[in-house]
Amino acid sequence: MDLKESDTFTLQYPQNSGFDKTDIHFYSGKVDLDSIYFSNTDSNIKRLFVTDTNIAALECMKPFISRFLPENTIKNIKINDVFKNGSDFLLVLGPGEAFKTVQNVLKIVSTAIDEDFNRNSLFVSIGGGVLCDMTGFAASMFKRGIEVEFVPTTLLADVDAAIGGKTGCDFESYKNMIGAFYPARALHVFSSFIQTLPEKEYLSGLAEALKTALLFSPEMTELFKTKQKDILSRNPEIINTIITECAKAKASIVFKDFKERGERAFLNLGHTFGHALESTAGLGSVTHGEGVAWGMARAAELSFNLGLCSEKYKTECLSLISSYGYDAKSIPHCLSGQKQAQLIKAMHKDKKNSSSSVKVILQKNFQDTFITEVSDNDILNVLKD
Repeated sequence: MDLKESDTFTLQYPQNSGFDKTDIHFYSGKVDLDSIYFSNTDSNIKRLFVTDTNIAALECMKPFISRFLPENTIKNIKINDVFKNGSDFLLVLGPGEAFKTVQNVLKIVSTAIDEDFNRNSLFVSIGGGVLCDMTGFAASMFKRGIEVEFVPTTLLADVDAAIGGKTGCDFESYKNMIGAFYPARALHVFSSFIQTLPEKEYLSGLAEALKTALLFSPEMTELFKTKQKDILSRNPEIINTIITECAKAKASIVFKDFKERGERAFLNLGHTFGHALESTAGLGSVTHGEGVAWGMARAAELSFNLGLCSEKYKTECLSLISSYGYDAKSIPHCLSGQKQAQLIKAMHKDKKNSSSSVKVILQKNFQDTFITEVSDNDILNVLKD
């Protein structure tokens, strides 16, 4: 099969980052991993492909998975299975946030150790943000760092999680508490994976795309306002536009601020509230996108309460978020009673904080963003009915 590469660009990292670049390739045709990974390969380099049971079961993955086991046995794949094909290995983990654990990161590392991988070996993640984060983190630790590539399979990974070098895992009930900056050397983005996503997972990624639009792109913001039907129906042309524009916007910010000391922190719009909601509700019970969308709504209300934005901006922001089916209400069902205190505690553990206050990302208007510190009372005021 001939790959249909619709676009490509290189994310170059700052000289003082210690990293070179990430080549990002976009493909508009069918998923074709064989052409990328099994043509003109060096059999002396060991490769560990990491995926999950959901991805392994996809129809579009059959040609690739069949290189490791007979097609009629794919349905019998179990969590933590390891398969071998020459110098290539396939590790299958469990799907979703519940499996984003230290134990699974170490499972990737231990598989590489068991199969005598060396510093010239390669890890490849085929999956969503959870797998990209864990595989990248494992690559950063194994023998003090080996190369890693990502094949993102979700909209969330396409527009955000796979780009920029943030890797890691959850710890106890706290989201992304352990990790490292360790970018992939290449991304291979097939937009056709988006058509395979369950609606809930698609909307989870769409929230990150909407966030990127509100931060950086008036044109994308207008797209979200006027093309709602096409976006919700996953029109391929619109999806390609969203993926490439969001990826390029994030790449531009990462180049300017790799270690998140300044403007890159804007990408956390909605995340201080959102991550805390995910932790408080129980990791995996609220999708990342649901948390981010709810968090963006809380940020808009907080900015208005502090006199930092107009009522027009707040109303437009909440209306746009709600129009895509996200819950923009003040109190989700999981935040009743003492849960609000737990949410504030989780917000205080956010990585951006450096004092007793909580740092949040707010906006004065679309594409006009800033960082500020707020009190617990400020937070409580946007958690009221």
